Amino acid sequence: MAPSAANGAVPNIALLIDADNSSAASLDEVLTVLAELGTVNVRRAYGNWSKPALKGWVHMIHRHAIEPQQQFDLTKGKNATDMKMTIDAMDLLFRGRVQGFGLMTSDSDFMPLAMRIRQDGLPVYGFGTGKTPESFRQACTRFIDVGALMEAAKQPAPKDSSNPIDEELIDLLGAAIKASKKDDQGYASLNEVGQRAANRSSFDARNYGFSRLSELVEAIPNFATEKRSDGRFYVRRLR
Repeated sequence: MAPSAANGAVPNIALLIDADNSSAASLDEVLTVLAELGTVNVRRAYGNWSKPALKGWVHMIHRHAIEPQQQFDLTKGKNATDMKMTIDAMDLLFRGRVQGFGLMTSDSDFMPLAMRIRQDGLPVYGFGTGKTPESFRQACTRFIDVGALMEAAKQPAPKDSSNPIDEELIDLLGAAIKASKKDDQGYASLNEVGQRAANRSSFDARNYGFSRLSELVEAIPNFATEKRSDGRFYVRRLR
């Protein structure tokens, strides 16, 4: 659920990009996901723009009005980019005008930053590759594999998962259902189930090729779902 802004205004979202550890090709999909939280008014990309490896970002920076933040490699082995991005994030946090963050990186060094932001009650969406360390994934409110995100954007909504659904995910959802309030038929609100699962894990349905949790659960034979007259989805575990 998106955070609330003052006076009913649309939440202000900050997207901070570690260009050294992110691909410009996935930026369109990242901005689409963040639109669920609010309006991405703060858009900054950090890196040493004199590096040939970052040339792919030039077009996307102009296309999406992203503010480039130049950081020279002053000392070998020291990453000034990470430091500047972290400092800016904390400045934005303490000014109190941002209601959510997107951190586009595959670097586990940003784990403490994600944890600190969440301690103030703000959601953190992490966007990285499939090789992103688990420590950063779990530090985020949601972590989204940009590779899976781009693949899903190219194809219609799948009837089956494009990535294997492991027992850990099934157990996570099963435990969330068990802890949720259920009706006489054993069905629990999918919204409550999703919130309880989110307290334990940063998983996101998009990582499995689905745009919504309801689509993911419907594709798992261990669960049954119902869409009722109120328009909401309910779920129960079959096995």
